[in-house]
Amino acid sequence: MQVWKFGGTSVGKPERMKSIRQLITEDGQPKIVVLSALSGSTNTLLSISESLNSGNQTEAKVKATELRAHYDQFLTELYSTPAGLGKGQAIVEKEFNFIDSLIATAPYTGKQEKEMVALGELLSTQIFEAFLQEEGVSSALLPALDFMVIDEDNEPVLSVIEQKLAAVLAPVKGNQIFVTQGFICRNPSGEVDNLKRGGSDYTASLIGGAIQAEEVQIWTDIDGMHNNDPRIVKNTFPIRELSFAEAAELAYFGAKILHPSTITPAKLKGVPVRLKNTMEPSAFGTLISEKSTDVEIKAIAAKDNITAIYIHSTRMLNAYGFLKRVFEVFEKYKTPVDMITTSEVSVSVTIDQTTHLDAIMSELREFAELEDPDMNQVIICIVGNFWADKEGIAIKVLDAIKSIPIRMISYGASEHNISLLVDASHKNDALNALNEGLFLK
Repeated sequence: MQVWKFGGTSVGKPERMKSIRQLITEDGQPKIVVLSALSGSTNTLLSISESLNSGNQTEAKVKATELRAHYDQFLTELYSTPAGLGKGQAIVEKEFNFIDSLIATAPYTGKQEKEMVALGELLSTQIFEAFLQEEGVSSALLPALDFMVIDEDNEPVLSVIEQKLAAVLAPVKGNQIFVTQGFICRNPSGEVDNLKRGGSDYTASLIGGAIQAEEVQIWTDIDGMHNNDPRIVKNTFPIRELSFAEAAELAYFGAKILHPSTITPAKLKGVPVRLKNTMEPSAFGTLISEKSTDVEIKAIAAKDNITAIYIHSTRMLNAYGFLKRVFEVFEKYKTPVDMITTSEVSVSVTIDQTTHLDAIMSELREFAELEDPDMNQVIICIVGNFWADKEGIAIKVLDAIKSIPIRMISYGASEHNISLLVDASHKNDALNALNEGLFLK
């Protein structure tokens, strides 16, 4: 069995949903289909929550009414029979009655907000499965809230997901298509929660790992992962093959097509992940697996909103234990470090979460001297095969970007990654220069 995931733009219009029905059934093979919310729905549901958090129930009701009208129109264009339309309308009526109940709840809490946001996926999957039934497709709905669980650290528990999913699948195994929700889950208290934004990719990978799928396919509206950001750089091209390690580096450092957490469950279970284009289904896309090609430099990604912190030991030379104390501060505030460079008496680090920046800086000053942090930085990550005995790779990278001021360089910690820190004002120039110097010469 394969697992196919479709994002919000892929199901955002009735004609798109109809094309997905054709796509998933044409080979006759069983699949678990993971859907995101219809494009725009999650943002609207979050906007309703913002109104409720500010105490404006009237505004929330207006937004909910407008969203309901969108779904009502969607249904009339999707279904072709009165019975199908009636089933779709019953689904929308039920879920929007729940939205109304959440709007009427006082006080409006984080628990209600997560229930509100989950409704996007609950609506899209039920509407789509009812459409499959109308079309005569052998299908069943697998409620993600019955098997997708996270622990106290908000991490999915794959062993529990395996057991629960097997139990949910057992009674409906004779069907061809199984539809489930991306993104949503339950926390240890049994409450509705989520895998954070973009988590539908993660859902698909977790399911793929849980059932030891033949392949996980992530369908979007571009033809696989490109060698650079096509929104900024001209003459990019899709990458046919990546290893799990290479794809993980690119996803973490800004390749928008793939959620950073997606690779982990698939890699753990050895399940290949393929990135495909709903607009061009016959295109090969990008295959991510345990194998890697011998292409030296494969792709470039950029991670925005980075803050650089410069820390100097007050004990000067031979200050053993200094790094330990530094990282204990970041650990205390659960703030991951992206890059690190060191000298005998100094360490520079980058972070992308600044929630606790003031507290971190305050504690670091108890044993170190600090410069003012550099805000609005960008990490540019060059990914490929950079084995220790490879010659000239660093020269190629630095020569390509010789006209761009570089704040930090990280090279050698990974066989697949060279990272450069630049100011955000140089991001576009840096990506284009690297593309020209590494791929077009």
